Amino acid sequence: MFEAILFDFDGVLVDSEPVHYECWNRVLAPFGFQMTWEQYARNCIGVSDRAMIEALCDLAGRPEWFDGIWAQYPAKKAWFRERIAAHVPMPQSTRDLLAELQASYKLALVSSSGRHEVVPALEAAGVYGAFSAIVTGEDVRNLKPSPEPYLTAAGRLGVRRALVVEDSEAGQASGRAAGFEVLAVSHADETAPAVRRRLGLG
Repeated sequence: MFEAILFDFDGVLVDSEPVHYECWNRVLAPFGFQMTWEQYARNCIGVSDRAMIEALCDLAGRPEWFDGIWAQYPAKKAWFRERIAAHVPMPQSTRDLLAELQASYKLALVSSSGRHEVVPALEAAGVYGAFSAIVTGEDVRNLKPSPEPYLTAAGRLGVRRALVVEDSEAGQASGRAAGFEVLAVSHADETAPAVRRRLGLG
């Protein structure tokens, strides 16, 4: 039925959102503001980094902070790369699943995160070679919930029938708008069993 499986990154393959959350709060500390996890989860998951900073400024009631926070974005990326490379929060069940799936399906990773965040984590987890295509925020003009990221991945793979695995509302909307079936998960630990059930794997 499916020619390919298209995976989101944060929250689907890796439990990286807590790392992003900690890094963003490190950026915000000099401004005297800290997000709660609930605020982060509600406003900052599945959106572009510029949109995230706008959301942070709105939460703090300080739109004038945007330029100052944006100037710290390179430092945030460096902290994230350092943390994620030291310990990739990818379940072993997901690593095993990817190794099994690549024998029967074309696999792609589709993320709004930057390539500098995604690729080192995949390499450290030993799964980079499982993916025939990687589409990140730099590769498209319109991020999720636009269908462009998933359509771009399908085009690179040369497929029309794909299963999208997503956790965020924006990502799920993107997959549906691209015309693909979407399998929703709420945490990286759910990904492997959910995909196995949907594909009828033992």
